[in-house]
Amino acid sequence: MSSEHQEIIAIGDIHGCSKTLKALLERLDAAYGNTRTFVFLGDYVDRGPDTKGVVDILLDFAGNHNCVFLRGNHDAMLLMAYPRKFMLDWYDNGGDATMESYQKGDSDVEIPQRHLRFFINTRLYYDTPDWFFVHGGVPPDMKIKDAVAQRSLWNSFLWRRDHIETEDNVWEKTVIFGHTPVRTPITGKNKIGIDTGCVYEHLGKLTALLLPEMDFVQQQRIDF
Repeated sequence: MSSEHQEIIAIGDIHGCSKTLKALLERLDAAYGNTRTFVFLGDYVDRGPDTKGVVDILLDFAGNHNCVFLRGNHDAMLLMAYPRKFMLDWYDNGGDATMESYQKGDSDVEIPQRHLRFFINTRLYYDTPDWFFVHGGVPPDMKIKDAVAQRSLWNSFLWRRDHIETEDNVWEKTVIFGHTPVRTPITGKNKIGIDTGCVYEHLGKLTALLLPEMDFVQQQRIDF
């Protein structure tokens, strides 16, 4: 471990819940200002009512905060579907709500170029001396550095869940991830999961993780 931890706030899956996101960021900004790096774990889009508002909020927030935006599997589906206008599979996974947020009246749906650049520029992972941030996960039987070196595995970083049920892993640092919605954050050997299902009625919280403190800050969903 490094002698001095980087101070980070990681934020879990947002899924179009703009009001909840705004409330959480206002609380965090009041407490920490721009003194920390904010790492967003992806899945900004789909299922919730206001993907467009979420991206507007994040772009504005990044104007005066150090932000890292990771790509989630839903964000990747948008990037695959939207340019090709092949949307049925994406719609079945919540993309219909995203497109409705960008539609004006009866006109065709159009995502602004500024928003498309936001999605294109998202990262698959963020690696620091003490923590590894990713949307889905990393193979539990591989060192992180070895997994990162295999480009063929990168797409799986968006989708994996096998590490959650595995008590052991060989990771050399703690992996912080979202993707799998749970009632309370997942904590275990070298792993913390913070997708607490903001968009789902039976879960309904957006979670931030303060590092190095390992403290959680949660905002109850207020979008529905």
